[in-house]
Amino acid sequence: MKNVVLAGYRCTGKSSVGRGLAARLRRPFYDTDDLVREWTGMSVRRIVAEQGWAFFRAVEKAVIADLASVRGAVVALGGGAVLDPENVAAMKGNGRVIWLVADARTIVARMGEDPVSASQRPSLRGTDRLKETVQVLVERTPVYRAAADFTVDTTGKTVDEIAAEIDGFLARIPDMTPPGGTDPCGS
Repeated sequence: MKNVVLAGYRCTGKSSVGRGLAARLRRPFYDTDDLVREWTGMSVRRIVAEQGWAFFRAVEKAVIADLASVRGAVVALGGGAVLDPENVAAMKGNGRVIWLVADARTIVARMGEDPVSASQRPSLRGTDRLKETVQVLVERTPVYRAAADFTVDTTGKTVDEIAAEIDGFLARIPDMTPPGGTDPCGS
């Protein structure tokens, strides 16, 4: 069974939806940012401050290469992981990529509500959050779109609603359902 890989910009719901989807599908869940923190013993913000973005991306790439051999998991990628074509190839080789989207104002509002954002996520450009978010979304949208097998707008939806939408997509793909089909109870 292939992996379900969640991609998208920060605060589009990859980690929250990933945990909910993994529980719904009864699959293990991996978050590449969490794994980078485990491998290095440092927060993403600290890695970037002390070692730079190139070091962070190198560790992230190693984590993704490691996860490419896992089967039947739900994986939440860091927001910039899709910028490396080798990461995309590794994840698509054994998975379906689901692109989670939200508009810039929703993303910025979620950043403000998320205590992890300020302490763990470094600025990408050093500008205000809305300006940075708009700029990065303009640059990354074509990359996310090219990697995606399915897209879900997370704006105004609960984790359960998003997970159900993804589950509906996966149910239509033969290599994504366990032997014997899906759970008739819908869980």
